[in-house]
Amino acid sequence: MGHHVKLYQGVTIGAKSFQVNEDGSLVKGNKRHPDIGNHVVIYAGATILGGTTLIGDHCVIGGNVWLTRSVLPNRTVIAPQGVEEIDKKI
Repeated sequence: MGHHVKLYQGVTIGAKSFQVNEDGSLVKGNKRHPDIGNHVVIYAGATILGGTTLIGDHCVIGGNVWLTRSVLPNRTVIAPQGVEEIDKKI
């Protein structure tokens, strides 16, 4: 976790999946959680998953966003609008 990171309520930062051995036990020692850069804001309800996922410095992740891949520095990611909003624009 970087410096000066703001996490609002209900944020999940976790594993996308868990590798298992042939006997069904979890494989230990693999990186499972994302890296969060410096000066990042992650709003309520966002979910960021995966050990190779990186949120770059100075990013803003909007509320209710679901991420499983990296975000370049200085980017803002927001959830898509609801179907009702999309239909009104067509």
